[in-house]
Amino acid sequence: VGNSSVFTCPLKGNITMLRWTITPKAGGNCTLVYRFDKNETHRTTCSDNINWTFRAGLPPALEIRRVGIAQEGNYSCEFSSTEGNFHKTYHLTVLVPPRLSLSCDEQGSPVCEAAAGKPPAQLWWVPEGSSTAEEECHDNGTVTVLSKFTACSTNVTNVTTCMVSHPAGNWSQSIVC
Repeated sequence: VGNSSVFTCPLKGNITMLRWTITPKAGGNCTLVYRFDKNETHRTTCSDNINWTFRAGLPPALEIRRVGIAQEGNYSCEFSSTEGNFHKTYHLTVLVPPRLSLSCDEQGSPVCEAAAGKPPAQLWWVPEGSSTAEEECHDNGTVTVLSKFTACSTNVTNVTTCMVSHPAGNWSQSIVC
């Protein structure tokens, strides 16, 4: 989320037309068409952050600036050339890194929160102990994971570390409660 993505279509032969059809998981379809013979572009119902990108010596590509969850879905390119009609489909999955926070509750137990991640983050504790985890799903497809640590023995050091694993990265924070 927040980065830019560029999709290219593997073009063959002398191209006359290139069309991208975007089918997001939520919302309506978007279409961008480029006519090579007339150097014309057309677009229908596309958000402002989805557009053509033209680079010297390369065919036009599709660029998504500031990718958000709303752009998740299928991106299909179709083109006509002297060698026939071709198409390729990409599936865009948007990762949202969670916001990590670590605190102590009223009983003095560490509480770790990985807020609004997509997919849900995985949490574990160092040193090992018993923990309870809860997930809260949000309307935008993100998930908050909350884990509370309880030491298994009284011989455990006062420093507790919450470890967070997510496809967008791995993080840890330590606390003394």
